Amino acid sequence: MAIPFDYETLRVIWWVLLGTLLIGFALTDGYDLGVASLLPFVAKTDEERRLAINAIAPHWEGHQVWFILGGGAIFAAWPFVYAVSFSGFYLAMFLVLASLILRPVGFKYRSKKPDAGWRSRWDWALFIGGIVPALVFGVAVGNVLLGVPFRLDSDLRSFYEGTLLGLFTPFALIAGLLSVAMVVLHGAGYLATRIEEGPVLDRARRYGAIAAGASVLLFALGGVMVAGTQMGFRLEGVVDPNGPSNPRYMTSLAQGGAWMANYAAHPWMIIAPVLGFAGPLLAWVAIRRRNAALNFAGTSLATVGIIATVGLSMFPYILPSSIDPQSSLTVWNSSSSHLTLWIMLLVTLVLLPLVLIYTAWVVKVLFGRITIADVRTNPDFY
Repeated sequence: MAIPFDYETLRVIWWVLLGTLLIGFALTDGYDLGVASLLPFVAKTDEERRLAINAIAPHWEGHQVWFILGGGAIFAAWPFVYAVSFSGFYLAMFLVLASLILRPVGFKYRSKKPDAGWRSRWDWALFIGGIVPALVFGVAVGNVLLGVPFRLDSDLRSFYEGTLLGLFTPFALIAGLLSVAMVVLHGAGYLATRIEEGPVLDRARRYGAIAAGASVLLFALGGVMVAGTQMGFRLEGVVDPNGPSNPRYMTSLAQGGAWMANYAAHPWMIIAPVLGFAGPLLAWVAIRRRNAALNFAGTSLATVGIIATVGLSMFPYILPSSIDPQSSLTVWNSSSSHLTLWIMLLVTLVLLPLVLIYTAWVVKVLFGRITIADVRTNPDFY
């Protein structure tokens, strides 16, 4: 079978697609997580909480598909990365999944009884289902930047030597808090486009402004720590992007400040951290001016910029090892076969546009501002 793209090109294409899926998840389910994280603070009465919940009710189930697609893409395109990360981060993944399970249960059950205590407990369950995944995802990204404590033996069997508590280092916690601030900002921006003017929206704007400032400060602090500490990895010697998918095939070394090297080699990449700073600032200005569309645009740009900064800084690394750099997984040494990547690309070129078209159609059909009157009279609302 003739394949029009060489192995290197397909590997880069799938690296871009993986980043696109992760950003897609953050842009869509990110504001669901953000609204859930804000729920106990922006909504004080039962009607106000139902207003916030039903702002995300039409979409939250569909948005989780992006998370599944991301995991599936890692499994199919980067099997070494899937094997090491999903086994090494098993307890963290379990914590995320347990928290995410609270969301559908909370949505479906909170309004089954009129009891205030019953509903309050489910509201806090929704809060946990929003903030815990956001925090753990950020902590995981922080650990990836630091390097994950795993090694591969001569038979390419992976051995993870870390613990769940060991993941929560100071830098990883900063990354986790940045992730929380990012989704809270995005959730507040989304509420600005979906609910009527009133106390809930006023509180969302206040918390959104705080989250915008926190995002800028935490992003800057994380950047200073990345640049100023012994953080980063680089490949040494001859690098063959068309070489075999064998992590032991390339020589990898830990090198302080290496994550910044891509910006010197490819200056155009600076657009990612620029967006990471400009997005929250734009959202803050829009909040002050009560411009909902500009607010949501700013939160979306912040999400894209912050996540893209991580990916561009690390390229070609996907999962470096902190205890054995030689075991580090990169775009070049941990992908599926040339033919597998090509077949998957053909399938993606057919299905991904359909998913995007359907998502856009659903948003268009179900979009509109929700009011307290809707909450009181619509029998289909949670």
